[in-house]
Amino acid sequence: MLHISLVCVALAIAASVTAPYAWADQRIETVSPSHTATGEQGHIHFAAGSTEAVFSVYSITGQLMKVVRVPAGTHATLELPRGFYIVKCNNQWSRKVVVR
Repeated sequence: MLHISLVCVALAIAASVTAPYAWADQRIETVSPSHTATGEQGHIHFAAGSTEAVFSVYSITGQLMKVVRVPAGTHATLELPRGFYIVKCNNQWSRKVVVR
């Protein structure tokens, strides 16, 4: 029973310490523009949020395939062969995108 109590106290302390940081992260995320890149049938679809976005598309081997500049509030499409690609956005995030 003592072990369970200690675990509960540790979790309560951890929650109280991390709560302000979690709130700060959420606030920053809602302020930042939302740029997206999604793989679709034969192409990748890019969308820019409230600011311009620069997407860099890399092959799975790391070769730079294309750089796509998308003005704020617009979208663009890039035709590519089937495969896996890595997309970087404004050097802020990167993700794997699958073109079917």
